[in-house]
Amino acid sequence: MKRKSLILLLASLLLLISRPICAKASQEKDYLSSVEADKIRDAETSNDRIKLFLSFAEDRLKKFQYEIEHPSSNRHAEMLNALLNAYIGCVDDAADVMQLGIEKQENIRKGIDLMASRTKDFLPILEKFSTNGPELEIYKDNLDDAIEGTRDAMNDAEKAKKKVAPPPIRRKH
Repeated sequence: MKRKSLILLLASLLLLISRPICAKASQEKDYLSSVEADKIRDAETSNDRIKLFLSFAEDRLKKFQYEIEHPSSNRHAEMLNALLNAYIGCVDDAADVMQLGIEKQENIRKGIDLMASRTKDFLPILEKFSTNGPELEIYKDNLDDAIEGTRDAMNDAEKAKKKVAPPPIRRKH
């Protein structure tokens, strides 16, 4: 009887110890490198996190463009789709941070402005591939998702500009 309860106690302890480890592993974004995830975690403000996510999105978009122009001989389709998924993950996360900052009533004016301008820059690049991208059938679904997500983020930023009060005007006395 004692042995059975000891085994049960040890099993319970093992579950309690392993649970936080599993939760932490599932929180990691699979499209971010560990260095990028650390940068996001270490960012002090929502503005900083938005800026980082958008720079990572831009990096994925540039890599996508390069891969289209210089196709690798192996796993080309997989690479294109992974880059588009990573791009939209970064844009979505930036939009989520922006919304959270608004809800918390943080001063995220810079982040909102950056979101609006960067998504306006990203959209024509994506749309260009949508109309005449080589091998479009390979990545069309993910490209459509990336375009839709970018438009959504851009629209959210434009709405947020109207919601968030403008910075105070300093008057000279």
